[in-house]
Amino acid sequence: MHPNSAFRPRQDDLAELLVREIGFAAIFASTPDGPRVAHAPVVLSDDRATLQFHLARGNALTRHLDGATALAVVQGPDAYVSASWYADADQVPTWNYVAIEMEGTARKLDDAALVAQLDMLSASHEARVGANPPWTRAKMNPALFSKMTGAIVGFEMRITAWRPTVKLSQNKSADERERVAVGIEATGHGALAQLMRHLGGDRDSA
Repeated sequence: MHPNSAFRPRQDDLAELLVREIGFAAIFASTPDGPRVAHAPVVLSDDRATLQFHLARGNALTRHLDGATALAVVQGPDAYVSASWYADADQVPTWNYVAIEMEGTARKLDDAALVAQLDMLSASHEARVGANPPWTRAKMNPALFSKMTGAIVGFEMRITAWRPTVKLSQNKSADERERVAVGIEATGHGALAQLMRHLGGDRDSA
């Protein structure tokens, strides 16, 4: 989390929105073998109190997560910011980025809860891709589906802390922020440029 309070989202629901939109996280935890990280699709509960995910049973983190404190990080768009884009020569290069950290205690899910998680994931993302008809597990041989789910383990992390960073040049003037957005867009990072313009406008009008 960046220490500058200017990079904390002003909108209460922005961190939640980004987690739902991106839907993929790095899960960190300490283990007897040292720190480990896994990467997984995630499901945020409606009340934003819990985050569900699943890992391969053979993942180095899986056997240590039940009851452990974990950190989930959802990464948004990011890009290099050239100091040459500022009007003031006394500037240095930096990096704009979006990152949402969530901390909490993880618990292992039973088989029924794991299947429910998989159903939620597929329904959400099938709707996004516009599949018609959408894929569901009803299309699979039940025995094969059961065998495949036996190779993964579901978890739910009860979130005790949210630490979002949305670093989009909010500490710069509107003119400088637009120059940076133009530069970022020209380097192929259009999504980040659009976020800068949207959030920057909200901040200036606040």
